[in-house]
Amino acid sequence: MKRILYYHPQSNFSRKIRILLAEKKLDYELKEVNLRNKPAEFLKISPIGKVPVFVEEDGTVIWDSTLIAEYLDETYPEPNFYPTHPQAKLECRKWEELADYLGDNIINLWILNLTNNLEPTFYRTKLETSISRLLPVFEQQLAKSKYLLGDEKWTVADVAALCSLGYYNLRLNEDWVLQYHNLKNWFNRLHDHESVKSTVPR
Repeated sequence: MKRILYYHPQSNFSRKIRILLAEKKLDYELKEVNLRNKPAEFLKISPIGKVPVFVEEDGTVIWDSTLIAEYLDETYPEPNFYPTHPQAKLECRKWEELADYLGDNIINLWILNLTNNLEPTFYRTKLETSISRLLPVFEQQLAKSKYLLGDEKWTVADVAALCSLGYYNLRLNEDWVLQYHNLKNWFNRLHDHESVKSTVPR
């Protein structure tokens, strides 16, 4: 059977996997999921009901973007997006988790806006404070190196952070580029990759 990626075109977590699949030059079929009316076929293979879900050629089903990313890197290691040394891989996973957490906060803030709950509630303040605390962490790291884990190459940590900020641009605004110059330069530089340009959410 053919590899399948169940996804949503605006999902930052789906985009993370699409970039990795493109970089690894793996053939697959895209199946868009209506997240407001999830089909029974999708819920049958994804008990958590979230995208992305990856189905391998042998029928293996994997959900959660980090699990999919780790599987792809271990199964198709060229080019690799996780370091092989245990300590470096741990550092990479930490930054990936931080980037995904940023993405979760951005998604939840947008959903709050979508419900027209525009009053400065406790939950809104909590999300905005979290995002404002996280962005300088990435900015400071990128003041020291070309990528989040050094100058040599981008990793899944960069991919995850890129996708979260791309979602920020799509759903909220692009004001962060005025304040975080290292982050802006890194973000723009990563868009030199065709895998990044071809997956920009519309």
